[in-house]
Amino acid sequence: MVLLPVFVLVGLTFALLFGMMRTRRGAPASGEPNRAKQLADCYRDQFELPVLFYLLIALALPLRRADLVIVLLAWVFVVTRFAHAGIFVISSDSAPRSTAWLASALVLFAMWLYFALKLLLLI
Repeated sequence: MVLLPVFVLVGLTFALLFGMMRTRRGAPASGEPNRAKQLADCYRDQFELPVLFYLLIALALPLRRADLVIVLLAWVFVVTRFAHAGIFVISSDSAPRSTAWLASALVLFAMWLYFALKLLLLI
């Protein structure tokens, strides 16, 4: 079950990629419109913080540490990433986007802390 949130997040990344490509294709040659830049920035952002999420899941699976807590936190992380991406592509207001990003970063930190403690304390 821990792979389902991974697949959903990968789906978001591809959706942003295809949206960016479609928007850029329709952009005038004179310059990139704001919408295309927002999609490009949001797409690029999917290769920053989520990389640590993918790494954690890739480690937790073979080490058999992907329990219910990890699965639930993974879903919370994915929901916060969707919120961040939605705000990113719809609005240029950085305050709610920063809040969504911070929420996802805190959830990911909690996941790593839980994983580390579980691994180091052998629980």
